[in-house]
Amino acid sequence: MEELLKNIKEEIKNITDLKSLNELKIKYLSKKGPINELSLKMKDLSIEEKKEYGMKLNAFKNEVNNLFDTLKEKLETEELNKKLENEKIDISLPATKINVGAPNILEKVVEDFEEVFMSMGYDVVDGPEVEEDKFNFELLGLPKGHPARDAQDTFYVKGDEMLMRSHTSPVQARTMLKYEGKEPVRIICPGKAYRRDDDDATHSHQFTQIEGLLVDKDISLSDLKGTVTLICKKLFGNDTITRFRPSYYQFTEPSVEMDISCFACKGNGCSICKNTGWITIGGAGVVHYDVLKGCGYDPNIWSGFAFGFGAERCAMLKYGINDIRTFYNTDLRETRNFDRKDAE
Repeated sequence: MEELLKNIKEEIKNITDLKSLNELKIKYLSKKGPINELSLKMKDLSIEEKKEYGMKLNAFKNEVNNLFDTLKEKLETEELNKKLENEKIDISLPATKINVGAPNILEKVVEDFEEVFMSMGYDVVDGPEVEEDKFNFELLGLPKGHPARDAQDTFYVKGDEMLMRSHTSPVQARTMLKYEGKEPVRIICPGKAYRRDDDDATHSHQFTQIEGLLVDKDISLSDLKGTVTLICKKLFGNDTITRFRPSYYQFTEPSVEMDISCFACKGNGCSICKNTGWITIGGAGVVHYDVLKGCGYDPNIWSGFAFGFGAERCAMLKYGINDIRTFYNTDLRETRNFDRKDAE
């Protein structure tokens, strides 16, 4: 036992890692190791000798195990300290900034419109983007051969009967036909529209319209003016002033252009309003007699108004965005700008 203990103490001095320590422990304490061989000699001893030998053997084993356990604890502590040193975090350093997305400001503008209109009792209605000529043109007072069709620069997908809708007005026609001229209509229909247009800083072949329709009894142009004025004040500020100028659309009569006082210069004139003090935000008018009749409503009983806003135009004006293509970029630097401007 004394010889083994001496050998173990000599060898354990050179151990510097847990793997080597475990190998040394197996060498001496395994079933085939020398210490276990000492235990096997117990069977050859007398009862008195076993008692004395067993006490010495137990004391020897305890001392050997203490040597291994003490060194193991020391090596584990050193390994942990080394790991902590290598993996420590300096909490005084600036944190790594993680880029995150932000709501697209165009979607935010559409949601703002929807929220205001729904508070006034309007329903939000959707329709197909690949539309029939019947709903996109004919029911809206634009029969085949009408010169106004050329101005639409339409994307046709199947002959001259199927096309990418050039406005969201077909949703209005579909809704009136659905009600069969028996119920009032109060809807807005935001969505994408498509026209062959220059893809430059202010125009795109794909854009978002927010159109609305109200059909009821005894509806006049004054109802339209009151509704649009309320909407503009909600979206652009209570001090917003509205102006309506005569215009022409095939599906409304009378028709108007809708202007608001410039929210940047308060009507004094600036680069945003081109020094006029006014900004055009959309078109509107009283629903044409023929449109009501074609969609199943008796124009002698029912009347209504329709309006349309360009979502991109409203967003560009409200948030000072100069390039319409910004809304469709995936650059996170742009979305951070949207987030910041919206917060302001």
